[in-house]
Amino acid sequence: MTHPFADQHIVVGVDPADPSVPTLAWAADEADRRNLPLRLVLAVPFLHDTQHVDSTPHHMFLQAQGREALAAAGETILRLSPHAHVVTELVDGQPAVVLGRRATDRTPMIVVGSRRLSRPAELLSTRSVAAPLSAQASCPVVVVRAPEHTAEHPPHLVVGVDGSASSHEAVRFAFEEADVRKAVVHAVWVWPRPTVFGGTRPTVQLGEGGAELEERTRLLAEVLAGWSDRYPDVRLTQEVRRGHPVEELARASSTAHAVVVGRRGRGGYTGMRLGSVVHGLLHRAECPVITVPGEAP
Repeated sequence: MTHPFADQHIVVGVDPADPSVPTLAWAADEADRRNLPLRLVLAVPFLHDTQHVDSTPHHMFLQAQGREALAAAGETILRLSPHAHVVTELVDGQPAVVLGRRATDRTPMIVVGSRRLSRPAELLSTRSVAAPLSAQASCPVVVVRAPEHTAEHPPHLVVGVDGSASSHEAVRFAFEEADVRKAVVHAVWVWPRPTVFGGTRPTVQLGEGGAELEERTRLLAEVLAGWSDRYPDVRLTQEVRRGHPVEELARASSTAHAVVVGRRGRGGYTGMRLGSVVHGLLHRAECPVITVPGEAP
């Protein structure tokens, strides 16, 4: 059966320095579930700022290396999923920029691995891909830093909810993804403990506040209202946790197939509006992280 959106491609960023098999496996499984083709993209960065074709021997070597890496990635995909439809693309340019330009309203998602750079390097280095792409892409971005926990049954996806427009989009994507995976959606609202600044170090106020907890439970239910009716085959669980959002969502990710979070605004290499929670999860989550952009204003 031909998928109604078969002209779409799941885009996969291929890193010649680290052809991550978990990343390729995640993308191949997703393409199979959604009956979509895969577009493997490898970007060869220019050695110097230039508007002209870089024909230096080293750049030509990198292009040849890129072609080999693309061919190897394609072979890996076909070993994992023999019926997959794969196209490859070798492009000159910075990887995050090249992949970001592949994000359109027809792109279901972009899948990349993680180079496990330090936080400063992720923000400032031209080698960084996961952070700037997650910050600027106009489609969901999947960062496969750690494999999904496939031994868990039933499988479940964690979605972070805070009542923002971007978290509404994250909930929408989580239900769509859970529907194709036959998975459970576990919605988590993390209620940060208030911080009081006294003296030289901030201290955390304790006390759960029954009324406040009840209010956040109500708000979470309000955000989730109606989604189970739209996806009757998807089971939903929900909870409010008290603590730091990154720590609690990372803890919840320890048995999940993926953790889904929304992203506010758009950004790029300068003034990235990635958000501390998303950026923290790219380092701390124990499963793939899916960043979903909010609706354009």
